[in-house]
Formats: sequence, structure tokens, C-alpha cells
Amino acid sequence: MAWDIVTGGAGFIGSNLVDALLARGRRVRVIDNFSTGRRENLAEALAAAGDGRLEIVEGSVTDAALLRRCVTDVDTVYHQAALASVQRSVDDPARTNEHNIGGTLAVLLAARDGGARRVVYAASSSAYGDTPTLPKRETMPTDPLSPYALTKLAGEIYCRQFHQLYGLETVALRYFNVFGPRQNPASQYAAVIPLFISRMLRGEPPIIYGDGRQSRDFSYIDNVVEANLLAAAAPPAACGRVFNIACGVRVDLLAIVDLLNRRLGAGLRPVHEPPRRGDVRHSEADITAAREYLNYLPRVGFEDGLTRTLAWFQAQAAAASR
Repeated sequence: MAWDIVTGGAGFIGSNLVDALLARGRRVRVIDNFSTGRRENLAEALAAAGDGRLEIVEGSVTDAALLRRCVTDVDTVYHQAALASVQRSVDDPARTNEHNIGGTLAVLLAARDGGARRVVYAASSSAYGDTPTLPKRETMPTDPLSPYALTKLAGEIYCRQFHQLYGLETVALRYFNVFGPRQNPASQYAAVIPLFISRMLRGEPPIIYGDGRQSRDFSYIDNVVEANLLAAAAPPAACGRVFNIACGVRVDLLAIVDLLNRRLGAGLRPVHEPPRRGDVRHSEADITAAREYLNYLPRVGFEDGLTRTLAWFQAQAAAASR
């Protein structure tokens, strides 16, 4: 059986994808430099792969020689590795460019030259920018507002060109605000839901940048993992294309605080800070194309996903206190 590669496989999304692939009997090779990925995220995978179905290669996707060695006897490359965060890219655009554009090009070259069947690329809804039209459709013009958004869009274009020029099968998935278990709240660039939960579990008020009326189409991790698996198995008509992956419903930040307060039996009022540069006001996805080409349908709604995520963080906090 050929291997599947998950770049960034020790990260939040990557490690959940690794678990799902192993559960389906696949052989998985993880490539991660552990700059943001965490070894503990692979504990379940290692336990599930006692028969040698999991390899962990420590290294960066910017290392072309390493990629050439890894992309041998490979079926699908799930390219999840990136330096995420809008704010991080504003602070350090050069490093974001190196990893997100240079790393993606290196992955595509290795996949092409190594004979991989397909590359599934983790794109981003940030490519749309702050256009007022909702919901966002893949046919809309793009207008990235940050270096991060620009680099993820460039990766999409590279995927399309590698399909057109070299015949490499590629599918790009525009993620909309993924959340769930294993998302790290400790980083200064952490996403909003783990930050809210971690602070509120400590009895601290959540911090909102802006008025809190900004809204997002939040995507629970199980939906995103399923989308990747569907993209890997989709018919050739899906190749060279990009698809929105979300639920098609937007929720504002004040509503999230209210939901968490109700589940925790708390009354914590958010602290408001000035809006951050590069942030988008509203985001909502049209998922018609993903339904048509990938047979994608989100199975976990936002409130159910928030309940599962909160339970995971509560269990982690309880384990840490023992």
C-alpha cells in the first residue's frame, strides 16, 4: 500500500487528519518541523499505528531535499503545513512568504517529481478579503488583506498551474475558521474560540478586538477532516479547482461569548480592544460547489462543535490539575 503524506501533521488540523487516515487503514508519513505543531498531538496516532503504519519525519516543507526523500511510493499529499495567523504575517511577512509560498512550491515539485497521485491543499477563506458580498463563492474576485491571505491564495494558484501544466491532480480547500480539540490557545496568534474558552475556564473575561459584531463561518474540525478525505477521493472533475469548506452559517463573536457563558453558568463580559489590521469584518461560505464536486456536507453544526470543543478543553484542564 502506498503512503499518504500529511505535512504539518503534528498541528491541530493535521493531527486530526492523521487519526482519521489511520482509522481507515492507511499508511501515513508525517512531515513537521514542530515549530507550531506539538508532539502530544500525535500520541493517539502513535498508539493506533503499532504495526508501523505511521512515520514521523522532523523537518520543514522548505527543505526540498527532505521532501524528495519523503515523496516516494506516495498516493496523496495532504498539504496542511503553513505559518498561520493574519497577525503573525503582518508582524513577519518575509517568514510567512518563505513557508507558505516557498514551502507549497517545494511540496508541489516533490509530488510532481515523486509520482504522487494527488495533492490536497489547505487554502484559506482569507483570500476573499473584506468584500461585502455574502455568501462568498469561489467565482468571486479575491482581495487578500494580509500577507497570510496573499500567500495562501498564491498556493491555490500554484496548485491550479501544476494541474494545468504538469497533470498533477490538485484540489484546494478554502477553510473557513476551523476550530475544535487540539487547537492551541497558548500562542499569541491563537484563534478566537480556543482563546475565549481558555480564558473563560480560568474565570477571566474574553478579549474581543473590535465591537464583537464581526462574524465568521466557523467550521468544526470533523467537517474539515471529512472534506480532505472526500477531496482525495473525488473524481478528476474536481482537480485544479478550489472549494469552500464551512457550514454556510455565520456567527458573531458576542454570540459565542453568550453561548459559552450559558454552558459554563458564568456571566463574563468581554473586554474590547481596538480592531486588528488585516482582519475581515464578515465571512460566510457558499458550499454548493463542494457539495456538487466532493459530495461534502457538514455533519457537525456550530453549536454541537462548540459543545464538543468546550468539553475537550475542560477535560484537558481537569487532567492538568490532577
